[in-house]
Amino acid sequence: MKLRYSLALSVHRISLALVVFTLVALFSMQARPASAESPAFVRVVHASPDIGTADVFLDGTKVLSNFQFGTVTDYVTIPPGPHKVQIALIGKGIGAAVITQTLAVQSGIAYTVAAIGTTSGDISLKVFTDNNLLSTGIAKVRVYHLAPGIGSENFFNGNNMIVSALDYPDASNYLSLTAGSYTFNVTATQSNASLPPVSVTLKANTVTSIFSVGLVNGTPQIQFVTAQVQGLPGVPPTGSDPNPNAVPGDSQSPAAWIWLLAALSLVAIGAAVATRRLALTHRKV
Repeated sequence: MKLRYSLALSVHRISLALVVFTLVALFSMQARPASAESPAFVRVVHASPDIGTADVFLDGTKVLSNFQFGTVTDYVTIPPGPHKVQIALIGKGIGAAVITQTLAVQSGIAYTVAAIGTTSGDISLKVFTDNNLLSTGIAKVRVYHLAPGIGSENFFNGNNMIVSALDYPDASNYLSLTAGSYTFNVTATQSNASLPPVSVTLKANTVTSIFSVGLVNGTPQIQFVTAQVQGLPGVPPTGSDPNPNAVPGDSQSPAAWIWLLAALSLVAIGAAVATRRLALTHRKV
């Protein structure tokens, strides 16, 4: 009988300890602050023949100076949400901005923002959502048609047309190619001028962007600018984030753990009640 009583008290103490542990764990999970949102990733392309060399302002702060035509910046991180972007001729100041536009960006997404237009009335920012995910060992290519006045573009790899009837100012789908050196021939539907071929070396696990900018019959002359960034093999939760900070396996919701701890708490309370009754019965005996 004493052994049974001693065992009941031990179970009672263990049950109470489990209840306390469960409650502490629940409160600590509730009190844990939410992690900050991951940033958005933005690069800017100067594709407006009318602007010339410029300064770029983000939310009133100069972020780019001496921004020349045909330049493609690297991706930079900015907080998600709306942002005011302004572009002014170099040295003129933000008050002389030729473009003022508010852009909204989302957490973990990569964007290409192109300054386009040939006259003061049609200068604007064109926003593209990028996708830098790829399969290991593959190279991806995307074409951005930002050259006005030439109609749609066709890209050929040898005799194989890989981009067909790409209109201005649009971007193609992503093409997955094997790594190596390529020379793409380009034709335009509304121009008799011959367009220069595009020679590029595609590296495995990279994403290459080809931008057509400039004018066929004017200045600056049409050219093809390429930019290559490291791709993201095997990181599906991060969208097109060039610098993912998500930890694999850390995306599970805490709700499952809360329910498990709650169930353990109920079991512990039940065990505590039962052992308490057993102890009282022993005392009466």
